[in-house]
This record gives sequence, structure tokens and C-alpha cells, in this order.
Amino acid sequence: MESVRKGLRKDQLYKDTYGRLKCSECEKSLQTKDNPSEVGTTRICPDCGEAWTELR
Repeated sequence: MESVRKGLRKDQLYKDTYGRLKCSECEKSLQTKDNPSEVGTTRICPDCGEAWTELR
């Protein structure tokens, strides 16, 4: 699992005009999974199942 920043740099992710993260492959908005025991959140594509971590 890579970070969101690496995904943006590798063109796996992009931001639309409203600043939402989208998967470049599926062109779907990413869903957020927040696990309180981990640092940060996990962003998941609903279609292809790819996941990226987002640190805050």
C-alpha cells in the first residue's frame, strides 16, 4: 500500500475540479476507511480495490 502523495506523483490518482481524489484507472471517487488504531486514513477505490494511505 502506497501513500496518496506517491499515487498522485505516479498518476495512479488525480484530483478533480472539486479537489476529490479519484482513481486514474477507474475514474471513481475514493472511499475513506478510518481505523482508530492506525495513524492516518486508508483511501480505497470501490471498483478495482486499490488502497492508499493518507497521513495527516
